[in-house]
Amino acid sequence: MADTDTPRQVAESYWRAECAHDIPAILSHYHTDAVFIPPGKRLVGHDEIRTFYEESFRRFVGLDVTITHELSSGDRAAIEWKAVFTDAQGKTYDLFGINVIKVRDGKFEEVRCYFDPALLMG
Repeated sequence: MADTDTPRQVAESYWRAECAHDIPAILSHYHTDAVFIPPGKRLVGHDEIRTFYEESFRRFVGLDVTITHELSSGDRAAIEWKAVFTDAQGKTYDLFGINVIKVRDGKFEEVRCYFDPALLMG
């Protein structure tokens, strides 16, 4: 990631890493002191953020993400997405959400992720 990357470019690169289940690559998109706020949690720094992805990857063996809309202004963006999660039994879960992000020097400084986690329990 370059210092001049737009929030969307950082997000697209991050989702490629997430879909590949590549935790080191995912964390490379976050500053070491970044804040990640998924539903019901507030995670600060790589060690805490890593736990979210480890838990997700234990449960879901597949992931595909498509950006559906975006609103950007400078170093901030709201990116609407559609994701399809696949569990170990092959069951798929469609999930829609939005990430509100702030980037600094080509990496996430803050990510607020909004989605209904109950949809992943079906």
